Amino acid sequence: MTQLFDPGLQPERTELAWRRTALAFAVGSLVALRLLPAAFENGWWSLAGVAGLAASALVWVMARSRSRAVNSVLAADGDHASMPGAGVLATLMGLAIAAGLAGVAIVVAVSLPSLF
Repeated sequence: MTQLFDPGLQPERTELAWRRTALAFAVGSLVALRLLPAAFENGWWSLAGVAGLAASALVWVMARSRSRAVNSVLAADGDHASMPGAGVLATLMGLAIAAGLAGVAIVVAVSLPSLF
């Protein structure tokens, strides 16, 4: 194939966006790994950071596999109406929402004793 199947390169930009999301999630998890045990004076809080690192690795792998699947459909000049990976994106979105809610819950739990 001598011509690009998608001159705008949208699939590549989408993969890079998910890669940045995974990296941001990993950085946040590393910060949590460092600060949560010290803030709560309990080593068990480091599990939240480890779980976040595992989740960021999962986001990275799932985004990469989706990108490969989309590229293979586009390169094969197949049916573009049945693009793969919608379930993967829904899973990643749910994971990101759960992580955000867990972060809000931790912040509220930390600041709640100081309110009274």
